[in-house]
Amino acid sequence: MAARIEHLVTSGQFSLDGGTWDVDNNVWIVGDDHEAIVIDAAHDADAIAAAVGDRRLTAIVCTHAHNDHIDAAPELAARTGAPILLHGDDLPLWKQTHPDREPDASLTDGQVLTVAGVELTVLHTPGHAPGAVCLYAPALGALFTGDTLFNGGPGATGRSFSHFPTIIDSIRDRLLALPPETKVLTGHGDATSIGAEAPHLEEWIARGH
Repeated sequence: MAARIEHLVTSGQFSLDGGTWDVDNNVWIVGDDHEAIVIDAAHDADAIAAAVGDRRLTAIVCTHAHNDHIDAAPELAARTGAPILLHGDDLPLWKQTHPDREPDASLTDGQVLTVAGVELTVLHTPGHAPGAVCLYAPALGALFTGDTLFNGGPGATGRSFSHFPTIIDSIRDRLLALPPETKVLTGHGDATSIGAEAPHLEEWIARGH
């Protein structure tokens, strides 16, 4: 069977800079009946492991290291043997949540991950976090954006390790250049498309956050 995208929503808390918020996170599973990768192991290792089932989990990919995207990653890795992959620029954030467990390997810009015959290209898109990445799977017509681009605009940049002009550069230069029909599968909330978001870039810049 051809590769497909599966979607799970898990609930927990996001904490940074002394504040804590209740959040729902999108967990994405890409694969076929035999192998899969998980994008953002959020909150609930049991639910994610159940969704993966008896497939071989080849990687746990972190779009960035805010705690709500990585809190279940070590447990899922321990249960499945899958390596945790994170861009090195987000190690300081990672260590806030998991001081005693390093990621297994670093993601790099332009790196290609392959699962079930599908290639996912790593795009380094800093701004929301220094090591934030998106994953582009042209064969699936999909872009997994984490918290870099949402339905309605850029991810938040009002907290530590984030920077608004940087996220705008990342979105304009790396994401909006992709085909307009590309589905944008986000870290929280509803999906959108490159074509739906691209016309609003100037509004976001004018809003400035």
